[in-house]
This record gives sequence, structure tokens and C-alpha cells, in this order.
Amino acid sequence: MARYTGPKTKISRIFGEPILGNGKWLGKNSNPPGQHGAQRKRKSLGEYALQLREKQKAKYTYGLLEKQFRKTFEEAERRRGVTGQVLIQLLEARLDNVVFRLGIAPSRPAARQLVTHKHIAVNDMVVNIPSFQVKPGDVITLKEKTKGNAGITSQMGSKNPKFGWLDYSEADMKGTFLTYPERENVPENIKESLIVELYSK
Repeated sequence: MARYTGPKTKISRIFGEPILGNGKWLGKNSNPPGQHGAQRKRKSLGEYALQLREKQKAKYTYGLLEKQFRKTFEEAERRRGVTGQVLIQLLEARLDNVVFRLGIAPSRPAARQLVTHKHIAVNDMVVNIPSFQVKPGDVITLKEKTKGNAGITSQMGSKNPKFGWLDYSEADMKGTFLTYPERENVPENIKESLIVELYSK
């Protein structure tokens, strides 16, 4: 299954944000990658470069490659509502992202691995497709066999913040996708309007 496997810290340095991993190295070396580091004279970005940069940030944040991201955008265009906001809602409704948001996994890559290795069930049916679109009312759980795996359960819940569009029961290891989130409630620093402008050219 296609996914980004390159250096994570380098990507974080490009955007100056810990969009992959915890960003613990940004403080030590926060300069963008490239020869000469901070000494290099960098031109201010043009309109197209800013739009492309925002799309790349969204792709890396949610773990999509170009073809899959484009398909998600086209689906957002077909749906009713503001395209940029619908795009963020579709990205947030991906199964791997929901598993991460619920606190079942400490990161999106870890959530993706849980899904692909068949540890996650949606409405009591095992789903191993990270891009599976969760719908309001869907119940996400660990498989019964997985609930006894201390290596997985020990990483659950402690650090992930809680979100109003999700409900999670730690006792049952069960989460519910209540509704699609409003844009202002999604914490990711992504200017989706620039992505819409880029694909509208």
C-alpha cells in the first residue's frame, strides 16, 4: 500500500511545524533543509508556491499520496457545502485518522498500521483499509483478541486530546464518530482555501 516512507524530520523542517512525528529536532535545527542552511538567501514564495506548499502540508499531515489526495478533493467538490471545509471533513473521517483522534493509536502512521493489520473493527466488522470513510454513528473498536495485546493497549489514550465530534469509552475501548467536525474545531494548521485555488487553475 502506497505511503510516504522518507525522512520525517526533513518534512517538518520544510514547513517549520511538527506535522510528522513529534518535531523534537525542530528546536535544534529548525532551518529549512538544503545547502548552507540559514545562510542561504530565500526568495519570498509566489502565489502558486504557497498553494502547492499548503497542499503538500495537507498530504503529509494525513498521510496521503498525490493520486489519493486528488480523488479526495474531487469527492469534496461533488458534495454539497464549501469545498475546502468538506475536504477537511473527508480527511478527518478517514478510518486511520479517526483511530488516531480517538487515542487508540499515538500517531497517524501507528493508526494506519493498526488498521492494515486488521486490529480495528467498524460496526463489529473488521476493516483493513486506512482510507475507509467513517460515517456519523459508526462505532470503532479494537478486535476482542487485540484488546488483550498489552503492546497495543499500553499506547492508548494518554496523550491524545479529546474532540467534540468523537465519543470514546476507555473501559470498553470503543469510540463513536458522532458527526463531521466543523472546520474551526479541527486543530490542523492548513489553509484549505489555497488548496481549492490550486486545483481550480
